[in-house]
Amino acid sequence: MRLFEINGYPPNSKYLFLGDYVDRGKQSIETICLLLAYKIKYPKEIYLLRGNHESANVCKVYGFYDECKKRLSIKAWKNFCNLFDHLPFTAIIDGKILCMHGGIGKELINISQLKTIKRPLEIPDNGFICDLLWSDPSESVVSWGPNERGVSCTFSPKVLEAFLEKNDLDLICRAHQVVEEGYEFFGDQILVTIFSAPNYLGEFDNNGAVMQVDSELLCSFQILNPLIKK
Repeated sequence: MRLFEINGYPPNSKYLFLGDYVDRGKQSIETICLLLAYKIKYPKEIYLLRGNHESANVCKVYGFYDECKKRLSIKAWKNFCNLFDHLPFTAIIDGKILCMHGGIGKELINISQLKTIKRPLEIPDNGFICDLLWSDPSESVVSWGPNERGVSCTFSPKVLEAFLEKNDLDLICRAHQVVEEGYEFFGDQILVTIFSAPNYLGEFDNNGAVMQVDSELLCSFQILNPLIKK
């Protein structure tokens, strides 16, 4: 609600969300239902990409299953999971900004591969579709490296730069990691991580952020500070 209050409600503002609408919070049901209601009412003004938590395997463990079981039903949870299998994995803004929840992987060579993804689809354990939701950038690897999450990989500025150049892209915009200021650049500002939940889990004291993109593809950031509990 704070995101909409600060940046404008649909349809006056257009939104592209990067996933993780459920889990690790007390109101996952309200959050996903609000976003779906806006998507139904304003389908051209709000876009919902899939995050790694929009998966039966993950959201059964991190809170959403228990919330649905307690407040709705297991059948409702299964219906949500079926819906998650239909969500898109990526979006491209004006042919220049590639957006996803996680990142790139070894098997993603050309963005034309993204058009071959057939939905509905359960998230595979490996391959470029898995990487779109799970991989992370890393300054400490030369090219590709293992991911401490135990899933997917990490990628260096070098391989990211080569991928962008090959596909005539300017920027990758992704989420998936808590960053202190709500946004954080990687490499020579060729990737940005956006994390919109301030004070994540009540433990991190991080800011949240929204990236705003104008008609000239100039990017700016709206910061959400943690609320002070009185």
